[in-house]
Formats: sequence, structure tokens, C-alpha cells
Amino acid sequence: MRERFDEIRREITHNDEAIVAAVNRRLELVTQLWALKAELGLDTVDPDREKLLRDALAKASSGPLSRAGLDRLVTELLDLTKSELLPPDSRGR
Repeated sequence: MRERFDEIRREITHNDEAIVAAVNRRLELVTQLWALKAELGLDTVDPDREKLLRDALAKASSGPLSRAGLDRLVTELLDLTKSELLPPDSRGR
């Protein structure tokens, strides 16, 4: 039983590391996207796109994450992206 316990913990750690890597990659991609948006004269933040993202992720989620949990996760991810990449005086735009 202890072996299985340790195996599960290793898998959780590996999964958490993959999440951090995915968030870092997301930040790199958003940086590139926002640079292109600036060149095109587009707003950095797009509420319609954020809604599309929420809907797409809700469709893609097969559980056990609830819809409320998914909404919370997406909200945190979007807020984190903005806090990492936007200057403090332009957050929330």
C-alpha cells in the first residue's frame, strides 16, 4: 500500500509540474498575442474571447471538475495572466 501511496504522490507532483509549465507557456503565448494586438491597434483584453474560452473549456472538461470549479479556475488563470503581464495601472481593461 505504501508503494501505491508514493506512486500517487509522484504522479500528483508530476502533474503539478506540468501545470506550471503549461501556465508559463501560456504567459509566453499571451505576450506574443498582445504584442500583435498592439501592432493591430486592438484592445489587450477581450471579454468576448474570455467567454468563448470558458465555454470551450466547459465542453472539453469531462469531470470530475464541476462547472463552478472550472469557472473559478478560468477566472484565476485570466486574473493571473493579467497580473503577470499587464502594468498595474492598466489591469482590468
